[in-house]
Amino acid sequence: MTETVFTTWSQRFLMVQAVQRAIQILRELAATGPRLGVTELADRLTVAKPTIHALLRTLEVEGLVVKDRESSKYQLGPDLIFLGNAYLNTQKLRGRSLTWADQLATRTGEAVWVAVLTGDHVLVVQHTFRPGGAVQIPEVGASIPWSTCALGKAIAAYLSTAGRDALLAGELAMLTGASVSDPRALADQLEEVPKKGYAVEDQESAVGVGGIAAPVFDRSGEVVGAIGIVGPVERLLAETARQELSIPVRETARNLSRDLGAPRGMARRVIA
Repeated sequence: MTETVFTTWSQRFLMVQAVQRAIQILRELAATGPRLGVTELADRLTVAKPTIHALLRTLEVEGLVVKDRESSKYQLGPDLIFLGNAYLNTQKLRGRSLTWADQLATRTGEAVWVAVLTGDHVLVVQHTFRPGGAVQIPEVGASIPWSTCALGKAIAAYLSTAGRDALLAGELAMLTGASVSDPRALADQLEEVPKKGYAVEDQESAVGVGGIAAPVFDRSGEVVGAIGIVGPVERLLAETARQELSIPVRETARNLSRDLGAPRGMARRVIA
Protein backbone atom coordinates (compact mmCIF):
# COMPACT_ATOMS: atom_id res chain seq x y z
CA MET A 1 0.00 0.00 0.00
CA THR A 2 2.77 2.42 0.97
CA GLU A 3 4.67 1.65 -2.24
CA THR A 4 1.55 2.37 -4.33
CA VAL A 5 0.99 5.71 -2.62
CA PHE A 6 4.63 6.65 -3.15
CA THR A 7 4.44 5.70 -6.83
CA THR A 8 1.30 7.79 -7.32
CA TRP A 9 2.89 10.77 -5.58
CA SER A 10 6.04 10.43 -7.72
CA GLN A 11 4.00 10.35 -10.91
CA ARG A 12 2.09 13.45 -9.90
CA PHE A 13 5.32 15.25 -9.04
CA LEU A 14 6.84 14.39 -12.42
CA MET A 15 3.71 15.57 -14.21
CA VAL A 16 3.70 18.90 -12.37
CA GLN A 17 7.42 19.32 -13.01
CA ALA A 18 6.93 18.68 -16.74
CA VAL A 19 4.18 21.29 -16.92
CA GLN A 20 6.33 23.82 -15.06
CA ARG A 21 9.27 23.23 -17.39
CA ALA A 22 7.07 23.53 -20.47
CA ILE A 23 5.82 26.89 -19.18
CA GLN A 24 9.40 27.98 -18.50
CA ILE A 25 10.31 27.15 -22.10
CA LEU A 26 7.46 29.29 -23.44
CA ARG A 27 8.40 32.18 -21.16
CA GLU A 28 12.05 31.94 -22.13
CA LEU A 29 11.17 32.02 -25.83
CA ALA A 30 8.90 35.00 -25.21
CA ALA A 31 11.47 36.92 -23.18
CA THR A 32 14.72 36.19 -25.03
CA GLY A 33 13.71 34.75 -28.43
CA PRO A 34 12.70 34.92 -31.15
CA ARG A 35 14.49 31.60 -31.69
CA LEU A 36 16.41 29.37 -29.29
CA GLY A 37 17.93 25.94 -29.75
CA VAL A 38 17.73 22.91 -27.49
CA THR A 39 21.21 23.52 -26.04
CA GLU A 40 20.49 27.19 -25.36
CA LEU A 41 17.25 26.39 -23.57
CA ALA A 42 18.87 23.57 -21.59
CA ASP A 43 21.62 25.94 -20.41
CA ARG A 44 19.20 28.75 -19.55
CA LEU A 45 16.82 26.50 -17.62
CA THR A 46 19.51 24.15 -16.23
CA VAL A 47 17.59 21.12 -17.51
CA ALA A 48 19.01 18.14 -19.39
CA LYS A 49 18.92 18.44 -23.18
CA PRO A 50 16.91 15.21 -23.73
CA THR A 51 14.21 16.55 -21.40
CA ILE A 52 14.11 19.93 -23.18
CA HIS A 53 13.97 18.18 -26.56
CA ALA A 54 11.06 15.96 -25.47
CA LEU A 55 9.11 18.92 -24.13
CA LEU A 56 9.74 20.95 -27.29
CA ARG A 57 8.50 18.10 -29.46
CA THR A 58 5.29 17.93 -27.41
CA LEU A 59 4.80 21.70 -27.57
CA GLU A 60 5.42 21.57 -31.31
CA VAL A 61 2.75 18.92 -31.83
CA GLU A 62 0.30 21.14 -29.92
CA GLY A 63 1.19 24.21 -32.01
CA LEU A 64 2.65 26.15 -29.09
CA VAL A 65 6.14 26.25 -30.62
CA VAL A 66 7.42 25.81 -34.16
CA LYS A 67 10.82 24.65 -35.38
CA ASP A 68 12.74 26.70 -37.91
CA ARG A 69 13.90 24.36 -40.69
CA GLU A 70 17.11 26.23 -41.47
CA SER A 71 18.45 26.76 -37.95
CA SER A 72 16.63 23.89 -36.17
CA LYS A 73 15.82 26.38 -33.44
CA TYR A 74 12.40 26.87 -31.87
CA GLN A 75 10.12 29.88 -31.58
CA LEU A 76 6.63 30.54 -30.22
CA GLY A 77 3.82 28.93 -32.21
CA PRO A 78 0.58 30.27 -33.71
CA ASP A 79 -1.78 28.49 -31.31
CA LEU A 80 -0.62 30.86 -28.55
CA ILE A 81 -2.52 33.60 -30.38
CA PHE A 82 -5.69 31.55 -30.09
CA LEU A 83 -5.14 31.10 -26.36
CA GLY A 84 -4.35 34.79 -25.91
CA ASN A 85 -7.46 35.86 -27.79
CA ALA A 86 -9.54 33.44 -25.75
CA TYR A 87 -8.28 35.12 -22.58
CA LEU A 88 -9.10 38.58 -23.93
CA ASN A 89 -12.57 37.46 -24.94
CA THR A 90 -13.27 36.32 -21.38
CA GLN A 91 -11.71 39.42 -19.79
CA LYS A 92 -14.68 41.22 -18.27
CA LEU A 93 -12.95 44.56 -17.94
CA ARG A 94 -12.08 44.58 -21.63
CA GLY A 95 -15.64 43.79 -22.68
CA ARG A 96 -17.13 46.53 -20.51
CA SER A 97 -14.48 49.08 -21.44
CA LEU A 98 -14.95 49.12 -25.23
CA THR A 99 -17.62 51.84 -25.34
CA TRP A 100 -16.01 53.91 -22.59
CA ALA A 101 -12.60 53.74 -24.26
CA ASP A 102 -14.09 54.92 -27.56
CA GLN A 103 -15.76 57.83 -25.81
CA LEU A 104 -12.56 58.80 -23.99
CA ALA A 105 -10.59 58.72 -27.25
CA THR A 106 -13.18 61.00 -28.84
CA ARG A 107 -13.19 63.44 -25.90
CA THR A 108 -9.42 63.71 -25.61
CA GLY A 109 -8.28 63.06 -29.17
CA GLU A 110 -5.74 60.60 -27.79
CA ALA A 111 -5.14 56.85 -27.86
CA VAL A 112 -6.72 54.98 -24.95
CA TRP A 113 -5.33 51.91 -23.18
CA VAL A 114 -7.06 49.66 -20.67
CA ALA A 115 -4.88 47.34 -18.60
CA VAL A 116 -4.89 44.80 -15.79
CA LEU A 117 -2.11 43.86 -13.39
CA THR A 118 -0.44 40.48 -13.97
CA GLY A 119 2.40 39.88 -11.55
CA ASP A 120 4.70 42.90 -11.72
CA HIS A 121 3.56 43.94 -15.21
CA VAL A 122 0.40 45.45 -16.63
CA LEU A 123 -1.22 43.73 -19.59
CA VAL A 124 -2.92 45.96 -22.15
CA VAL A 125 -6.32 44.36 -22.83
CA GLN A 126 -7.82 47.16 -24.93
CA HIS A 127 -6.30 49.78 -27.23
CA THR A 128 -8.51 52.36 -28.89
CA PHE A 129 -6.64 54.31 -31.55
CA ARG A 130 -6.25 58.05 -31.49
CA PRO A 131 -9.04 59.50 -33.68
CA GLY A 132 -7.78 60.67 -37.05
CA GLY A 133 -4.18 59.88 -36.15
CA ALA A 134 -1.45 58.53 -38.41
CA VAL A 135 -0.78 54.82 -38.80
CA GLN A 136 -0.91 53.25 -35.35
CA ILE A 137 0.26 49.86 -34.12
CA PRO A 138 -2.21 47.90 -31.96
CA GLU A 139 -0.81 47.36 -28.48
CA VAL A 140 -3.32 44.81 -27.17
CA GLY A 141 -1.31 42.12 -25.42
CA ALA A 142 1.60 44.42 -24.60
CA SER A 143 3.14 43.73 -21.19
CA ILE A 144 4.72 46.71 -19.41
CA PRO A 145 6.52 46.88 -16.04
CA TRP A 146 4.02 48.38 -13.62
CA SER A 147 6.39 51.04 -12.29
CA THR A 148 7.07 52.55 -15.71
CA CYS A 149 3.53 53.47 -16.76
CA ALA A 150 0.59 55.49 -15.51
CA LEU A 151 -1.68 52.46 -15.77
CA GLY A 152 0.49 50.43 -13.40
CA LYS A 153 0.81 53.24 -10.88
CA ALA A 154 -2.93 53.88 -10.94
CA ILE A 155 -3.56 50.24 -10.03
CA ALA A 156 -0.75 49.90 -7.49
CA ALA A 157 -1.90 52.97 -5.57
CA TYR A 158 -5.18 51.24 -4.68
CA LEU A 159 -3.86 47.78 -3.83
CA SER A 160 -3.75 46.52 -0.27
CA THR A 161 -0.73 47.62 1.73
CA ALA A 162 0.75 44.13 1.37
CA GLY A 163 0.18 44.09 -2.39
CA ARG A 164 1.70 47.52 -2.85
CA ASP A 165 4.70 46.72 -0.66
CA ALA A 166 5.33 43.50 -2.61
CA LEU A 167 5.50 45.45 -5.88
CA LEU A 168 7.81 48.06 -4.39
CA ALA A 169 10.07 45.34 -2.97
CA GLY A 170 10.40 43.64 -6.34
CA GLU A 171 12.67 44.47 -9.25
CA LEU A 172 11.89 47.94 -10.61
CA ALA A 173 12.53 48.09 -14.34
CA MET A 174 14.68 50.75 -16.00
CA LEU A 175 13.38 51.16 -19.56
CA THR A 176 14.57 54.74 -20.05
CA GLY A 177 16.66 57.27 -18.20
CA ALA A 178 13.44 58.63 -16.69
CA SER A 179 12.32 55.30 -15.19
CA VAL A 180 12.11 55.44 -11.39
CA SER A 181 14.00 52.66 -9.62
CA ASP A 182 13.94 54.09 -6.09
CA PRO A 183 11.16 52.36 -4.08
CA ARG A 184 10.77 55.37 -1.80
CA ALA A 185 10.32 57.76 -4.72
CA LEU A 186 7.74 55.43 -6.25
CA ALA A 187 5.96 55.08 -2.91
CA ASP A 188 5.70 58.87 -2.75
CA GLN A 189 4.19 58.92 -6.25
CA LEU A 190 1.64 56.29 -5.26
CA GLU A 191 0.64 58.32 -2.21
CA GLU A 192 -0.26 61.21 -4.52
CA VAL A 193 -2.51 59.18 -6.82
CA PRO A 194 -5.59 59.02 -4.53
CA LYS A 195 -5.26 62.74 -3.84
CA LYS A 196 -5.36 63.62 -7.55
CA GLY A 197 -7.44 60.69 -8.76
CA TYR A 198 -4.97 59.83 -11.51
CA ALA A 199 -1.39 58.73 -12.15
CA VAL A 200 1.14 60.09 -14.63
CA GLU A 201 3.85 58.57 -16.79
CA ASP A 202 6.57 60.90 -18.02
CA GLN A 203 8.79 59.10 -20.55
CA GLU A 204 9.36 56.22 -18.13
CA SER A 205 8.55 53.39 -20.55
CA ALA A 206 9.47 55.08 -23.85
CA VAL A 207 11.27 58.30 -24.67
CA GLY A 208 8.84 61.02 -25.71
CA VAL A 209 5.75 59.17 -24.50
CA GLY A 210 3.49 60.30 -21.67
CA GLY A 211 0.38 58.91 -20.05
CA ILE A 212 -2.47 59.77 -17.70
CA ALA A 213 -4.49 56.94 -16.11
CA ALA A 214 -7.07 56.34 -13.39
CA PRO A 215 -8.03 53.16 -11.52
CA VAL A 216 -11.09 51.02 -12.20
CA PHE A 217 -12.98 49.13 -9.47
CA ASP A 218 -15.46 46.25 -9.52
CA ARG A 219 -18.51 45.45 -7.41
CA SER A 220 -16.34 44.18 -4.56
CA GLY A 221 -14.63 47.56 -4.33
CA GLU A 222 -11.29 46.08 -5.38
CA VAL A 223 -9.16 47.72 -8.05
CA VAL A 224 -9.31 45.53 -11.17
CA GLY A 225 -7.43 47.62 -13.69
CA ALA A 226 -6.94 51.08 -15.08
CA ILE A 227 -7.88 53.17 -18.10
CA GLY A 228 -5.85 56.02 -19.49
CA ILE A 229 -4.56 57.97 -22.45
CA VAL A 230 -1.14 57.64 -24.07
CA GLY A 231 0.59 60.08 -26.40
CA PRO A 232 3.45 62.52 -26.95
CA VAL A 233 4.62 63.91 -23.64
CA GLU A 234 4.54 67.53 -24.81
CA ARG A 235 0.88 67.16 -25.78
CA LEU A 236 -0.28 65.35 -22.63
CA LEU A 237 1.83 66.62 -19.77
CA ALA A 238 2.13 70.35 -20.31
CA GLU A 239 0.58 71.70 -17.09
CA THR A 240 -2.61 73.08 -18.61
CA ALA A 241 -3.10 70.08 -20.88
CA ARG A 242 -2.57 67.61 -18.03
CA GLN A 243 -5.18 69.31 -15.86
CA GLU A 244 -7.70 69.39 -18.70
CA LEU A 245 -7.08 65.84 -19.90
CA SER A 246 -7.17 64.33 -16.40
CA ILE A 247 -10.83 65.30 -16.06
CA PRO A 248 -12.23 63.02 -18.80
CA VAL A 249 -9.80 60.26 -17.75
CA ARG A 250 -11.11 60.32 -14.18
CA GLU A 251 -14.72 60.61 -15.25
CA THR A 252 -14.38 57.69 -17.64
CA ALA A 253 -12.74 55.54 -14.96
CA ARG A 254 -15.59 56.40 -12.60
CA ASN A 255 -18.24 55.51 -15.18
CA LEU A 256 -16.51 52.28 -16.11
CA SER A 257 -16.27 51.38 -12.43
CA ARG A 258 -20.00 51.96 -12.00
CA ASP A 259 -20.64 49.84 -15.08
CA LEU A 260 -18.74 47.04 -13.33
CA GLY A 261 -20.95 47.47 -10.26
CA ALA A 262 -18.52 49.37 -8.04
CA PRO A 263 -20.11 51.02 -4.99
CA ARG A 264 -20.74 54.71 -5.62
CA GLY A 265 -18.46 55.74 -2.81
CA MET A 266 -15.64 53.69 -4.32
CA ALA A 267 -16.21 55.09 -7.80
CA ARG A 268 -16.04 58.63 -6.44
CA ARG A 269 -12.51 57.97 -5.17
CA VAL A 270 -11.42 58.09 -8.80
CA ILE A 271 -12.30 61.77 -9.15
CA ALA A 272 -11.67 62.94 -5.59
